[in-house]
Amino acid sequence: MIRFGLAAAPTTLDPRHATDAASARINRLLYARLVDFDDRMRPVPALAHWVRETPTRYRFVLDPDRRPFSDGRPLTAEDVAATYRYVLDPRNGSPHRTSLALIERIEVLDEDSLRFHLGRADPLFPGYLVIGIVPAGAGAALSRRPLGSGPFELVAWPDAGRLLLRRRDDGQQIELIEVKNATVRALKLRRGEIDLLQNDLDSELIAWLERQPGIRVKRGRGSKFAYLGFNLEDPVTGQLAVRRAVAKAIDREAIIRHLLAGAARPAGALLPPDHWAGNPELTGIDHDPAGARALLAGLGHGPQRPLELVYKTSSDPFRIRIATVLQEQLGRVGFSVSLRSYDLGTFYGDIKAGRFQMYSLAWV
Repeated sequence: MIRFGLAAAPTTLDPRHATDAASARINRLLYARLVDFDDRMRPVPALAHWVRETPTRYRFVLDPDRRPFSDGRPLTAEDVAATYRYVLDPRNGSPHRTSLALIERIEVLDEDSLRFHLGRADPLFPGYLVIGIVPAGAGAALSRRPLGSGPFELVAWPDAGRLLLRRRDDGQQIELIEVKNATVRALKLRRGEIDLLQNDLDSELIAWLERQPGIRVKRGRGSKFAYLGFNLEDPVTGQLAVRRAVAKAIDREAIIRHLLAGAARPAGALLPPDHWAGNPELTGIDHDPAGARALLAGLGHGPQRPLELVYKTSSDPFRIRIATVLQEQLGRVGFSVSLRSYDLGTFYGDIKAGRFQMYSLAWV
């Protein structure tokens, strides 16, 4: 038995409805997808390969060696069509519907192939087909009783924070255990109560784990993107000069060095530079306190007359630490920043409703 520590339990094991990171990652183990991505995030065949017949017509042919569903029934083109038709039906309330709205209709050609007809041309279309395939006719029960054709199958979900999976090839079992507190997760790993952790640890805990006997830490480049968001309809943060002053005031290199222990890199755009569509020449706005002060002075503000901002963040202790550092850095150039931290549900509700001036979030 391999025991894997999770920061959060999945909310649903139905890939047609999953949006949170824990659900999405576990569903990758349980379900096969038409398309996957390589190291540069280019779409590559997974369950099927495709031919672009016209700018608005794609034919997909399923891998003849594909796995059946975990109950033994074969996966066919009808199952693929049914999965995507379900997502496209507004009555089902799938959160993935908007990104797939360009699909006009789906034509099943035979047991192994189907054709997607699009309402408009989009050369990136294959990369949208990453939803796990479920059996035709599958209902809401998939949320707790998944039925996929991925490398793993669900054995039991005895409580919200514990799942037991079995690898279909060799029977290896993996227990996924929710341990919300990062320090407790690290201690459980140290004591041998869990065997694996992935991400969701701050730099101090990672450095501590690296010093512990019998623990190995592996590092790799990620694509998680942390950012500041501004309300462009607000009379203050709606001004470009204000946003540029904020960007110039922030010392990203210091934050990466001292708070993240070097486990990050400055971002110049949403996509990392090694993404196929990334631009390595975009490096973001440099730390320039003098330039920030000049921009604020042009707006009639400075250390003697600071510009007030309200900055919202989650109640996560590490996010509050970063927010406190940003508050201090912005204060040096003439901002007066009030911090507001909330539980994630309240915080994210405010963001979606537009009740903010400035906030921070991360995109996985």
